Amino acid sequence: MKSVLWQGGWTTRLRIGSGLVLFAYAFFHFINIGLGLFHTDYLHSMQKGRHVVTRHDLGSVILYAALFIHSGLALYSISQRRTMRMPFSTGLQIVLGLLIPLQLIAHIVHTRYAHEVFAVNDEMGYIIALMWPSSAVWMQSVLLLVVWVHSCIGLHMWLRLTSWWSRTVPYLIGAAVFVPSFALAGLLTEGRRIWVDFGDPFLRDQYIEHYNWPSPEAFQTMTQVENNALMAFLMALGAALLVFVVRKLWRRRHSVRVNYVEGPEVVAEKGMTLLEISQANGVPHTALCGGKGRCTTCRVIVEDGADKLPAPSEVEARSLAAVGAPDGARLACQIRPTEPLTAFRMFRPDGGRKRAHASHGQERKLAVLFLDMRGFTSRTTGQLPYDIVFLLNRFFDAIVPAITAHGGAVDKYMGDGLLAVFEKPDAERSAQAGLAAAADVSLDLARFNQQLQSEASPGIRIGMGLHLGDLVLGDIGAVGSSAHTIIGDAVNVASRLEGETKALKAELLVSTELLQAAGYDSDPADLQSFDLRGVAKPILALPVAKASDLFEHKAALEQTY
Repeated sequence: MKSVLWQGGWTTRLRIGSGLVLFAYAFFHFINIGLGLFHTDYLHSMQKGRHVVTRHDLGSVILYAALFIHSGLALYSISQRRTMRMPFSTGLQIVLGLLIPLQLIAHIVHTRYAHEVFAVNDEMGYIIALMWPSSAVWMQSVLLLVVWVHSCIGLHMWLRLTSWWSRTVPYLIGAAVFVPSFALAGLLTEGRRIWVDFGDPFLRDQYIEHYNWPSPEAFQTMTQVENNALMAFLMALGAALLVFVVRKLWRRRHSVRVNYVEGPEVVAEKGMTLLEISQANGVPHTALCGGKGRCTTCRVIVEDGADKLPAPSEVEARSLAAVGAPDGARLACQIRPTEPLTAFRMFRPDGGRKRAHASHGQERKLAVLFLDMRGFTSRTTGQLPYDIVFLLNRFFDAIVPAITAHGGAVDKYMGDGLLAVFEKPDAERSAQAGLAAAADVSLDLARFNQQLQSEASPGIRIGMGLHLGDLVLGDIGAVGSSAHTIIGDAVNVASRLEGETKALKAELLVSTELLQAAGYDSDPADLQSFDLRGVAKPILALPVAKASDLFEHKAALEQTY
């Protein structure tokens, strides 16, 4: 998790960390406002609880440091951009981020500043009464929505690289819609109540005394502070844009030529990353993390000019090593060409791989399980097709969960059999997962056979071949209809081992390569040598009459992987 979420330089990590602090503050602040939907006491009680943290000296330092760091890094990133062409989501997030200070400054001045300087009791009631029913309440409502949308985009851009985020998004969309809706409902409910109370002169005087309502002179001072702060922000934004323009004019004096394999040839400014050159010239280029070096989807094969590029930085080298990138591979978001360059983009923007390059596929050493049902033809002779399909689906429903529970995935179904692969970070854990899955498949099959017996149906026997070897994972098939699958000698070995279980009347044959990688202690006398068709060398393997016999060893395996 850490390697995915916290990849990037120190500026990226500071931006993420400060953004999370501000997101947490905004979330609890909006929930606080929403409690006005139920009762004023709930509204003020939660606010007091939040102030214990945010009004504490340490809490204040963390909160305002996060605010200045996040906004400062945003302005810095604008000044350092090579082009203003960017994906829509990135542009929307930047625009929303620049709109936030236009209303946030006024909010801070009339709450925290008023409290510290003029001893104003800035409870939620005071804030709402101050805005109601002028246009300020609508402007602050827009601020609420802008902050929330900006935060959600940032959170999505950060977490979408994780394996669990895509599965969670459908549920979190409801929460993303609920929070601002709840806050706005609480604001409207409390605003109407306070407006009614202010219509009573006696209650209005009590409110003014309770909140220590600022004098006209105090309001005039706060307005001046607000204007000065807003001017300071606009000057900072203007300075960032001025730096951007000056840098762009200076870079135009130097240019570099980039030739894309199966693409255009462009002339761009020196100093831009290859990804920025692609975006500035309308060249499609995948970049899932937005060009921050936290993924490798923008990687290219530098076919000419690689020797003129600086060596990969620590961030780039770590990312390339994580995917086992071949020689010549670089991250487009990290390299800044200063000499002519020829590059091949490994991925299309739709996520598919280019198909005419030697870098096709990814080589891994993984465990492969080949499983087949015994006597399927004789068992189903004379049966109706629907009954056969029903039996097969029940069979797979019974055994496949044991495979997936250990991190395996069914690569393909083949009539009454299947091929599964265990994608783990390394060969050791893949082998251990394969052994544990084979043991559980045997146990689940025994339970399924008991159910068949209760239905007066014959039990099912299986054969399994389990092997560890080099595989190539890639998209196989015509463009637009290809499937992600595995190929390699390891698949053939696993298939042939499964075939040998018939003559041995064994449920499982496990190769010594897999046993050694998994750390499974076996008696050499129990091993047998097999000359398998299509396999160059004899394979040593362990026959197991019942794969569930591995169960005693399975608990130790599960603790390690």
